[in-house]
Amino acid sequence: MFYGLLIAALVLLDQYTKYLTIEKLQYGETISLMDGFFHLTYVKNMGIAFGIFQDKTIYISLLTVAAVLGIAFYFYKEFKKINRWEKLAYTFILAGAIGNMIDRLFRGYVVDMMDFRGIWVYVFNVADVWINIGVFFLIVDYFVRRNER
Repeated sequence: MFYGLLIAALVLLDQYTKYLTIEKLQYGETISLMDGFFHLTYVKNMGIAFGIFQDKTIYISLLTVAAVLGIAFYFYKEFKKINRWEKLAYTFILAGAIGNMIDRLFRGYVVDMMDFRGIWVYVFNVADVWINIGVFFLIVDYFVRRNER
């Protein structure tokens, strides 16, 4: 129950930031929050990670739905066997994948807005952050368990 509510809360937060981006910025508009470092930039990503596979929305959407269903099935099936770190990892990964899937299915593109200039060349969104947090938890969990053996 807790993890389901956390997924819902994370998806809602992601969708709210995307809604604010669409409502407050024109497509392509940039607002500097920390000059030369952090900007809000409204970008429509028609691809996947790092903008690859642009304009392949139908294939990406199908792949995303399959990935969400696969991860959700694994999470549900293995829930009692996996530890807390893995549960949190899959919670964040699912929330991020669902957030971006919603965009692809209902908008035809993913709304990106976080623009760290000089550090990272790609604009990304909150769902991408959730996915990276989940992957980080999986990596940490892997190394902690490996060292315990």
